[in-house]
Amino acid sequence: MIFDESYSGKVFIMSRATEEEADCVIYGMPMDWTVSFRPGSRFGPNRIREASIGLEEYSPYLDRHLEEVRYHDAGDMMLPFGNPQRSIDMIEGYIDELLEKGKFPLGLGGEHLVTWPVLKAMYRKYRDMAVIHIDAHADLREEYEGEPLSHSTPIRKTCELIGPENVYSFGIRSGMREEFQYAKDSGMFMAKYEVLGPLKKVLPHLAGRPVYVTIDIDVLDPAFAPGTGTAEAGGITSKELLAAIHELAQSEVNVIGSDLVEVAPVYDPTEKTPIAASKFVREMLLGFVK
Repeated sequence: MIFDESYSGKVFIMSRATEEEADCVIYGMPMDWTVSFRPGSRFGPNRIREASIGLEEYSPYLDRHLEEVRYHDAGDMMLPFGNPQRSIDMIEGYIDELLEKGKFPLGLGGEHLVTWPVLKAMYRKYRDMAVIHIDAHADLREEYEGEPLSHSTPIRKTCELIGPENVYSFGIRSGMREEFQYAKDSGMFMAKYEVLGPLKKVLPHLAGRPVYVTIDIDVLDPAFAPGTGTAEAGGITSKELLAAIHELAQSEVNVIGSDLVEVAPVYDPTEKTPIAASKFVREMLLGFVK
C-alpha cells in the first residue's frame, strides 16, 4: 500500500475530493533517512498542509484563485522507515503512475533525495527536459561518508542522468570545493548566492522546453526559514523566492512538475517556515499548473 487509505487528516487547502477530477496531484514524501545533520523533514508535508489553512485562496501576485486549479492532495506516502532504496523505488513507481494518467506531480518533502526518483520517472517521459534547482547546497556529491544514497547527491545523479548542460542551479552557497569544481568543469549552470537575477537571464534560453522545478526551503536565509535540517546563513528572502516562482510561472517554459523539500518544523517554534512553504506551494499551484 503506497498511501494510508484510512488517513483522514489535513489536506492542502481547497484540495479536490478525487484524483480523477484533478489536473495536479499533491503528494507527501515523508523521508529523512539519509540526512547529514538534523532529522525531522519527514514531518514537513503535514505541517505545510496545516499551515495552508491560514492562507487566502486568492493570489494578488498572479490574479488567480485556487478554485481555478483542479488539484487533489493524496496525502503522505507510506515509506518504509530507514530504508532509502525501497523508499525511492516506491516514489519512482508512483510518479510513473501519475504521469501515465496525465497528472502534474507536486511533491512535498522530506529530504532532498526524494527528488531523485521523481526525476528518473520524469525523464522517461520527457527526454528533452531541463531541471531548475533552487537551493543553498550544491547537492553534487557522489556520496556522503561512503553512502551514495544521500540528500547531498541528487543533483549529481541528475547531471549524470540527463546531462549536466540541462541542469540549472540557483542560490548555491554551500558545498565541497570538488562540487563547485564539478559544476565549473561539467557545463552545468550554477548561480552562486542569488536566484532571481540569474533566473531571469536563463529562462529565455529554456523557452518551450519541459522543465522540472525543485526548491529546497533552505535557499532562504534562516531568518526566514529556520525550520530546516541544514540551515545555511546568507540566503535569500521569502520575497525573492516568491518573485522567482512568479518569474517561472510567467515565462515561456513548460513546467512539467515540481517539489518543495526539507521543511523540518521541529526547529521552528514560530512556524514561519511551514507558513512560508504553504504560500510558496499556493503560488506554484497557481503559476505552474495550467
